[in-house]
Amino acid sequence: MAASLHQDAPPTKTRRARAWGLFLPALAAGLYAACAGAADPADAEAGRALFTKKATPACAVCHTLADAGATGTIGPDLDELKPDADRVAQAVRNGIGVMPAFESLSEAEVQTLAQYVSSATGAAQ
Repeated sequence: MAASLHQDAPPTKTRRARAWGLFLPALAAGLYAACAGAADPADAEAGRALFTKKATPACAVCHTLADAGATGTIGPDLDELKPDADRVAQAVRNGIGVMPAFESLSEAEVQTLAQYVSSATGAAQ
């Protein structure tokens, strides 16, 4: 009978603190994920410009990416591959296979391009 009294007892400060300690990180992660998927239109346009013409050679020459109107067939179809931003940035910085490293791009441009590709393909963030 004593056990049922404890089960019906109001939550203690410790239990509430523990519950908040579990809830808040999950909430923060959810908000971050929701915000990460929402691309700033100016950033998307800058990323699209890098993809279609500012990178040399332009990414669109080799890759297919519907959002950019690109239909290249040398490299992988990015709409199918759906690479995350880290994967795109690594490939742009270091090259991969026949793809050259884009050493002329600044780190900010690499990040803008990587975020654009991952967002345009609907990649998991």
